[in-house]
Amino acid sequence: MAITIKKIVGGLALAAISCGAFAQSFPSKPVRILVGFGAGGATDIVARTLAQSLTADWKQNVLVENRAGASGMIAAEMTAKAPADGYTLMITPQTSLAVAPALYGKAPYDTMRDFATITLTGYTPLLMVIHPSFPVKNFKEFIALAKKSKEPITFGSGGVGSSPHMAGELMASQLGIKITHVPYKGENPAIADTMGGQIPIMFGNLPVAVPHVNSGKLRGIANTWSTRSPLAPDVPTVAESGFKDYAIATWFGLLGPANMPADLVGRIQRDTARMFNVPATKEKLTGMGVELILNSPEQFRDYLKGEVARYAKVIKDAGIKAQ
Repeated sequence: MAITIKKIVGGLALAAISCGAFAQSFPSKPVRILVGFGAGGATDIVARTLAQSLTADWKQNVLVENRAGASGMIAAEMTAKAPADGYTLMITPQTSLAVAPALYGKAPYDTMRDFATITLTGYTPLLMVIHPSFPVKNFKEFIALAKKSKEPITFGSGGVGSSPHMAGELMASQLGIKITHVPYKGENPAIADTMGGQIPIMFGNLPVAVPHVNSGKLRGIANTWSTRSPLAPDVPTVAESGFKDYAIATWFGLLGPANMPADLVGRIQRDTARMFNVPATKEKLTGMGVELILNSPEQFRDYLKGEVARYAKVIKDAGIKAQ
């Protein structure tokens, strides 16, 4: 029995050494980062910023592949089914991991079982914007109007299941108001209709909404996160208006397939944090409204678990169905 135990212990030690050596020699070939949405959006920009930085640091090509469709689930499925060797990673907002599985009723993967969380890179708040003719001056006045209105007030977003859509549904659920969602095929058409007065309210990602607020074509009445953004310092948060439990943002998580070696996950997390904290890179991201987090794999996993539960409840309570 003693010989058997020694063999087992020896085998485990060799495996640990092998994993550590693999993490140190990684990468020995190109790495790809999958993005489940089109080029040019916030998720894509975050992914390409990381890819460019890691290419220089790792001395290996890190390539971004856009595999858009099904609310990001196509890219997520590809990531979940890839070898757990670190050469296929994914950057995604909450849409494909916490929203889409509940929205569609099922997904070709289990969010908490089929991925290795690496780090929550950061988030960007959303702005609630209104047409200047809409008869409220601030968020408190909007809530008062929505509560006494006989008909639900309409709001627009860039699509069903998007973070701006969920911002509206979460607001209706938590604050006890009735609002009706009008989905658009992208944020720009929704912005155009809000500026044109076809819809009174829109939730938009910060980089998209801020220029129109600054021009005076729209009025920003609330930042959906818990702190104000330096890009829109004059727009108060929902919490500042007295609704302290409400906070939502679009976040960007870095993940790989489940069962990646812990040393490798740790190596990628540390390198990502180091690259995103390079002053020029950090300035670029914060300039487009991204607030960096760069937490540990364990912290990101705990956060993701809470997000899955939160969005499942919002979608169920609102009776939202995929279109």
